[in-house]
Amino acid sequence: MNAPWKSGGGQGRGQFAAYMCDDASLDVLRPIALEMGWPPEMCNRGGLRNAVQSLSISASPNILMVDLSESGDPLNDINALAEVCEPGTVVIAVGQVNDVRLYRDLLASGIQDYLLKPLTPGIVRDTLAHAQAVFSAPRGHEAGTARSHFSTAVIGTRGGVGASTLATSLAWLFSADDKLPTALLDLDIHFGTGALCLDLEPGRGLTDAIENPSRIDGLFIERAMIRANDNLAILSAEAAIGTPLMTDGSAFIQLEEEFRQAFEMTVIDMPRNMLINFPQLLANVNAVVLVVEMTLASARDTIRMLSWLKANASHARVFVVANKVQPSLAEITKADFEASIETTLQVTIPYDLKAASLAAKLGRTFADTNRGNRAGTAIRDLARMILDESGDTATVTSEAGTGGATVKPSLLGKLDLKAFMGKAVAKKETAPR
Repeated sequence: MNAPWKSGGGQGRGQFAAYMCDDASLDVLRPIALEMGWPPEMCNRGGLRNAVQSLSISASPNILMVDLSESGDPLNDINALAEVCEPGTVVIAVGQVNDVRLYRDLLASGIQDYLLKPLTPGIVRDTLAHAQAVFSAPRGHEAGTARSHFSTAVIGTRGGVGASTLATSLAWLFSADDKLPTALLDLDIHFGTGALCLDLEPGRGLTDAIENPSRIDGLFIERAMIRANDNLAILSAEAAIGTPLMTDGSAFIQLEEEFRQAFEMTVIDMPRNMLINFPQLLANVNAVVLVVEMTLASARDTIRMLSWLKANASHARVFVVANKVQPSLAEITKADFEASIETTLQVTIPYDLKAASLAAKLGRTFADTNRGNRAGTAIRDLARMILDESGDTATVTSEAGTGGATVKPSLLGKLDLKAFMGKAVAKKETAPR
């Protein structure tokens, strides 16, 4: 609830309000509120549920103190409070349960601090002074210049090409190596592996966003996203297989907008069917990583998707990346593949089963686990290309969006299948009997 990207204006809002369950806490709190220039009558009798009822019909204060003593399920009740609190409210919880797990869970849910009863004047005074400083601190996107932001969509031309592995690796590199505030959005609602790759529970944040797009704001983002490291937050889901995806895409658009305000980098793991159902998702994407494999089907679909991107997202820079490359086992050689799609492969990542297995066992991203091998180096090269592009997004043209290629619709017209067949026949005839 006290997100670093919150609005700090406070116009039309009270400075402070408290909801305490007992008179002893109120007796400590009221004199301190008076010292800080706040009306002591804003210290109310009643706990968290009382706060939820009051704030559902009135504006949230800048600083809110709530008592959890009478709450049977503090975390669930804090989430209910989040629904009625305006973005930017700094929340301090008070309770009588001395439990480290509860303390951490409450902080993760967005509160500023958790104080144990009985309250002492010194601790309360220091906590409120700190909360006031947090609320008054300048926010990154309010400092007079707009926060620079770069959004990258990672799309696989076929299932199993490793697009999710690349998406999580890129997000990790941006956040860990380059120290950029990064959001990872996994749009495979039912079978996404973004959280799994990072050894995290996905939570309900993304499904809540789809069900209630109107609730998406800075406060929602802070509460719903799961932290992977100091600079990386992930939003994903594991929706029940029997639950269809019922959305017009407005939730995804709103999420992208909030990410632009809150982060410097966004990586979207985008299943290819999203291009069909929600083409508007690429309207504000700066780069597209098209992940391919050396097969005839992937070559066909790469041509079709490059053509679609040129027509519908010409502003985006497209990087065509071949993943899991095994030259000796490929259906199509690199030269034939590039000839068929009429553009070059920007990055070629070799297949490394042992490295992939190690990353999965450790619950870490591929790039984080495998920094010294060829595959890991190739992924870091891709990350550097994207970062270089992020410094010059204004010069991206529609020609750059498809690598300068003029995409034609027919793969069969480009691949000399007769020549392939002739080579195969000749090889068969010359083989020893």
